[in-house]
Amino acid sequence: MVAARGKFHGVWNIIRFNWHFYAIAFLFFIILTITSFWMKPLLALLLHVVLLLAVINVFISLLVSYYVYDSSDLYELPFLPALNNKKILQVHAGFDEISDILAHKFPKALHVNADFYDPEKHTEISVKRARKAYPTTSPTLPVKTNILPFDQQEFDSIILFFSAHEIRDHAERVHFFRELHRVIKPSGHIYMTEHVRDASNFAAYSFGAFHFYTRKTWNACFQQADVALIKEVKTTPFITTFVLSPHGKSH
Repeated sequence: MVAARGKFHGVWNIIRFNWHFYAIAFLFFIILTITSFWMKPLLALLLHVVLLLAVINVFISLLVSYYVYDSSDLYELPFLPALNNKKILQVHAGFDEISDILAHKFPKALHVNADFYDPEKHTEISVKRARKAYPTTSPTLPVKTNILPFDQQEFDSIILFFSAHEIRDHAERVHFFRELHRVIKPSGHIYMTEHVRDASNFAAYSFGAFHFYTRKTWNACFQQADVALIKEVKTTPFITTFVLSPHGKSH
């Protein structure tokens, strides 16, 4: 059985993996609040308004994160079709949240779990913390983004769950998707779930949305890798699953 997620599991992970941002923000808040006591009244008022808005923004981002990760049906993987009796490749950066869910949801599928994390290329501190906090319990094959150790057209489906954006270099990302194109069957699909840098995520995460990629960036990657976007599935207004095909035909 799949272990139940705690009530605030997702929000806690965000704070836990990115605590340095919250610590820096809190430090600036204290320094600027103290500094305001020596300012002229009007300037102090303006600064207090700015600080209040900043605090509100942090709370909004955490509320949205609670909705997305702890309250929605995201972890029921509603964007996936029936995959029993299929061969599935899940590729992640070492923070594997869904292997157990996939095994429970599709017990008759053959599931291959791969980790592309390279500490010299993928340097986000939050990824390192996530890997340390949640070492994978499923059999996992270390892979490189530029050459996947699988046969041509080996898999029926490929799943990327909040992992592809960790490849920050565009050329590496394109090469990775070319490899996915090589190992997916002609009738298969790639399911990539991500935040997108759009109006909804800007409203929720402010400058934090710059960690996400725009649709334009993703579309350029797909085109250069010769995979076709056939549809988008919105799990919430903040989460998009891109469904990709090697031939651009829905099956």
